[in-house]
Amino acid sequence: MQLLFSYGTLQQRDVQQATFGRLLHGTADELLGFHQSMVKIEDPDVVRTSGKTHHPIVARTGRPDDRVAGTVFEVTQEELAQADRYEVSDYKRVAAQLASGRTAWVYIDARALAAP
Repeated sequence: MQLLFSYGTLQQRDVQQATFGRLLHGTADELLGFHQSMVKIEDPDVVRTSGKTHHPIVARTGRPDDRVAGTVFEVTQEELAQADRYEVSDYKRVAAQLASGRTAWVYIDARALAAP
């Protein structure tokens, strides 16, 4: 199993059902050293699935006092690939440290990774 941390729409029951074909069970956790903002979603399929034109997005700050609350889920490798297909190109999946001490996959702002 893989750990996947969600601070946004992957926590929604309807998004989980559409993306994974099942409801996920998770536990509350926090992403350390990140700040959350919003991004406009242009993909009509993702907007239809989530019901939202703007989704939360996070960027690494490196400051340990910056935390983003969310849920960590156990998913299969195939479900992780399904999550990759759901997320638009504004997001990139990386491994990150959680407040619980676990490391999980999380989708962060791909534009921040490309910045010099």
